[in-house]
Amino acid sequence: MDCWKCGMAIGTVERVGFRDDCPRCGWPVHVCHNCEFYDPGFHNQCREPMAEAVTDRERANFCEYFTPVVKSAKRVAGDEAARDRLATLFRKRS
Repeated sequence: MDCWKCGMAIGTVERVGFRDDCPRCGWPVHVCHNCEFYDPGFHNQCREPMAEAVTDRERANFCEYFTPVVKSAKRVAGDEAARDRLATLFRKRS
């Protein structure tokens, strides 16, 4: 899991505590931005329909459905490939 604020790799965390903070920047890690269910396009910005509404997505919360988001190397490699294809498509021709 990576910190949503500074990007530091926190490592694999089995259970994230409600009061856990990032060792580098000190921001809470049990926040919506670090949750797998967080999605700004959904109602209440959460894909978990049973979750209670959270007013501040950047502050620690007590959501029981919190699941740390895991960024896989496969997803990152796919993002880089997509960026390369877009750069090729939109580069200036001589």
